[in-house]
Amino acid sequence: MKNTAPSYLKHHFLIAMPQMADPNFAQALVYLIEHGPEGAMGLVVNRPSGLSLADILEQLRPDEPVPASCQSLPIFSGGPVQTDRGFVLHPADQQFQATLSLGPLGMSTSQDALFAIADGQGPERYFVALGYAGWEAGQLEAELADNTWLSCPARPDILFDLPHEQRLDAAAASLGIDLRLLSTQVGHA
Repeated sequence: MKNTAPSYLKHHFLIAMPQMADPNFAQALVYLIEHGPEGAMGLVVNRPSGLSLADILEQLRPDEPVPASCQSLPIFSGGPVQTDRGFVLHPADQQFQATLSLGPLGMSTSQDALFAIADGQGPERYFVALGYAGWEAGQLEAELADNTWLSCPARPDILFDLPHEQRLDAAAASLGIDLRLLSTQVGHA
């Protein structure tokens, strides 16, 4: 029997298959921030929360006026875990007080990233979410084996340049797949 090292999917997209029953992830596109033997963490990147950056800034800086441009900057629902915690994905060339390098991207969890965006000093391309998706050790691998998810390398153009409602289909199309043509029935060959 061949012994192979596990393959981890950090900096990949997870594409929810049509049969995904969990309402937290039905029709979701997840960017995987971390994936290893201890588990996985990602952000759902195609679910607006209904909040704007202006809503967040009113809470963080109540005594300062909020720039009008922040009204149209959406905050996304990154997942069902710690929904009060914020995450900013951006190109890795900009650093903030709490920035984790993810290769081509950086992830910042400090308020200074939000303030920089609001003040016009932040990255030109960014994605802001509240909450994250998490998997325990072996959980994501089991879901992948059950055909719950497809995966593909993450592409910044899908994350930053496309409207949220086009991201899932664009990620699937990068694999040559049209999700509308897939069955919702689960099976194994």
